[in-house]
Amino acid sequence: MIEAQLFSLREFSDMAGIDRGVLRDGVRLVCRDWGGSGIPVVLLHGLAGHIGEWDHLAEKLSPRYRVVAVDQRGHGRSERHPPEVTRAAFVEDIVAVADQLELERPVVVGQSMGGHAAMLVAAAHPDLVRALVMIEAGPGIAGSDAPSKIGAWLDSWPTPFPNREAAVEYFGGGALGRGWADGLEERDGKWWPRFERDVMAAVIAEIADRSYWPEWAGISCPVLVVLAQSSFISAPDVDRMLRDRPETVAVSVPGTGHDLHLQQPDSLHAAISDFLAPLV
Repeated sequence: MIEAQLFSLREFSDMAGIDRGVLRDGVRLVCRDWGGSGIPVVLLHGLAGHIGEWDHLAEKLSPRYRVVAVDQRGHGRSERHPPEVTRAAFVEDIVAVADQLELERPVVVGQSMGGHAAMLVAAAHPDLVRALVMIEAGPGIAGSDAPSKIGAWLDSWPTPFPNREAAVEYFGGGALGRGWADGLEERDGKWWPRFERDVMAAVIAEIADRSYWPEWAGISCPVLVVLAQSSFISAPDVDRMLRDRPETVAVSVPGTGHDLHLQQPDSLHAAISDFLAPLV
């Protein structure tokens, strides 16, 4: 049985969403609730990400849907040092959020590691998930060197950044740079990540040496897969995903990389809206 409850937050976003808290088994989870009376849509960021990445998409979706973005454990303003970072823990967090915020049969949308978590929620709780949207995510193996690569990538960041503008420039400028910079926090006049490097490496460890093809093949709800033109998902994995679930809808967004939700949020909104239209 999952022990969970709502708690109050004094902080609000500078957009239309209201930040709320869910406490599950002692782990603090922060959600950005955009309200609305339509079918629920839950948004899950990727590794080292944060709820603010979804503000543009959420604002577009909220007139028609009840949109909630989640800072997953170890990320953003959620629990920074969670006692567990298994895939199962991430799945049950989403179940608890849906329960506590009364999100009846939500559409679960996730990018990268968030898409992987969304996939596992749909596989483990078929009666809970109305539809699944996986953005730059798949069930294939990450590779045994994935945790060390993630650690090395994070070690390469020139943190602390002297100011936000320097962070925006480092992460590529424009909407992409701003999206990553918005995940930093200011401390003593410098800008730091809102996560711990070793926690991020641990998050990916479970998929480093195993795949989740049986879970993928067993998903029963409608699925949309959104891929970047320069995708992290290999062509053989994409072929197998469509072979195992031929009813899957797949689209590719031109001119994008792995963080396509930051680079082309309007194109992503159009793809998701078209996919969800028959479900409304």
